[in-house]
Amino acid sequence: MQQIAIVKAVNGKDCSSSGAFSINETPKITLSIPRDLELVDPAMVINRDGQRDKTILPTYEGFKNGCDIFSVTLNLKLLCDHEDDGIFYYEFQFQRNHKTVYTSSINNVDCYLTDRPSRRFMLLVYEPSFKTPEKYYGTTMYHIFVDRFAKSDKKIPVRSDAIMREDWETGIPEFAPYPGAPLKNNQFFGGSIWGIIEKLDYLESLSVNCLYLSPIFKAYSNHKYDTGDYRTVDEMFGGKEAFDALLSECKKRDIKVILDGVFNHTGDDSIYFNRYGKYPSLGAYQSEKSPYAEWFHFLRFPNKYECWWGIDILPRLNHSSRACRDYLVGKDGVCEHYIKEGTNGWRLDVADELSDPFLDGLRKVVKDADPDALIIGEVWENAAEKVAYGTRRRYLRGKQLDSVMNYPVKNGIIDYIKNGNCNMLYNTLTELYSCYPRCVCDCLMNLLGTHDTERILTVLGGKSSEGLSNAELSTLRMSDDERIRAIKFLKIASAIQYTIYGFPSVFYGDEAGIEGYRDPFCRMPFPWGKECIELTEHYKALGKIRQENSVYAGGDFKVTAHDGGLFAFVRENEKEKIETIANRASFTIKYETDGKWLDLITGEAGEDAVTIESDSFRIIKKL
Repeated sequence: MQQIAIVKAVNGKDCSSSGAFSINETPKITLSIPRDLELVDPAMVINRDGQRDKTILPTYEGFKNGCDIFSVTLNLKLLCDHEDDGIFYYEFQFQRNHKTVYTSSINNVDCYLTDRPSRRFMLLVYEPSFKTPEKYYGTTMYHIFVDRFAKSDKKIPVRSDAIMREDWETGIPEFAPYPGAPLKNNQFFGGSIWGIIEKLDYLESLSVNCLYLSPIFKAYSNHKYDTGDYRTVDEMFGGKEAFDALLSECKKRDIKVILDGVFNHTGDDSIYFNRYGKYPSLGAYQSEKSPYAEWFHFLRFPNKYECWWGIDILPRLNHSSRACRDYLVGKDGVCEHYIKEGTNGWRLDVADELSDPFLDGLRKVVKDADPDALIIGEVWENAAEKVAYGTRRRYLRGKQLDSVMNYPVKNGIIDYIKNGNCNMLYNTLTELYSCYPRCVCDCLMNLLGTHDTERILTVLGGKSSEGLSNAELSTLRMSDDERIRAIKFLKIASAIQYTIYGFPSVFYGDEAGIEGYRDPFCRMPFPWGKECIELTEHYKALGKIRQENSVYAGGDFKVTAHDGGLFAFVRENEKEKIETIANRASFTIKYETDGKWLDLITGEAGEDAVTIESDSFRIIKKL
């Protein structure tokens, strides 16, 4: 039996895969209802973010191919009550045999019928001027944890309270006895910004044209998420001299540099809090008369204060303080300063913790300084409808973020690779492509791992970490057979990562075969001279494919197969059509194509059908 079809269009152009529209657009939703379903009296029921439902009766347009055709044309300005943006949830209801039948969707596109209310479709309305910087659409990003990527012969000062490790090639990062236990994090392996500069040729060989640096500002720890002074580049990373040299060299090579902005909290050992009196300033911890006193939330001065996740070395900033907010996102504040210095954007740590006024102000000052600067938020869920601390966030409606870290798709890729089940990956890719504005989809940060997650190679092939202590995990590595299988899986996963909508972000060393469990074991030093050449060459090939084909800079996206271990999707623009086909089935699959093709990985050419071996992939360009 046929199912109802829902087609969305704007100005006559089919946009059925989209559920996000500019306030100035007028989407038309057309229903094709097979008459043999015996559905009558269609009605659209819609509400604005859980408010009272409103019913809209569709217009009957006739009978075609056994279906009754109805349509609804939405006046978004009226729906938004003359505001510039909003989020809506809707369903269609029908009558059948004196009972109500409802539409539902698991991915915001595919529709099925239920006999009781279920998951509605989502519709996001964003402000008319919203756009994202197009120069990032074809990007290949490389995420560098500065202390562990590369050392340099240039000498850097070492603090008296820091421990410099001399075992780069064999060392294991210091770890706490159990997750969450206190740890000084004052052991350094010696990676620096000078080291990054000396490896730019290597990064260019991977076709990398955007660097995302872990925090570089002065701080006590090796990870620098405990900011000590936002205005100072840490001397142990090379200081301002090294950073200026990096920006200069990257500009020559047309490589963009994104900084990690940790604006929810500082370190307790900072110029602002100054718990230990190491800075010449009068810190908030030291006196209620400190100029920084209102920057923090003291419950009982001085030892009881709000901090991030209860970690007392990370006192939480008070963004309701005008002075604090201006210092970070005001005119001549931290965010504007580094953009004017030549950086190309910000990745915002724990974006869910940042208030709407703070994010609004950040976007304005950054875009005023450089309209092409990129603003990426750390959001782990669907950012279009994210609720954090009881508040619906409006990250992607035009006044805050350009993009987010694409953790949902990471999870979908891992589930597909490990289990061979296409459903989660298909539904996640479909849902996000529908929920996010197209300009957001084109610059999504697609990752397989970060400093906060287990190494992707370990995830795909290593033993479970469940129940194991940090001491056990510190030395646990894959067997040869496990590693061979993991490398095969990572090739498939990265091929998907590199060719879906958005751009890939490679965590340093994933392309070199680094293993490692949870933090800090995912932060091992880069194995220079001992890289997995097989993986490195694979990543070079993927980078070259992105670099040479314009379809990856904003081309359309469509899933073409998702069943029985076979997952395929097409990227297409007016010049090119390229299909990625992955096979996690236990047998070879013959996949039908239309016309001549060229495999961009192997160089093989063919026509009409392509064979994909078990646990392998193809990237084929239509000729």
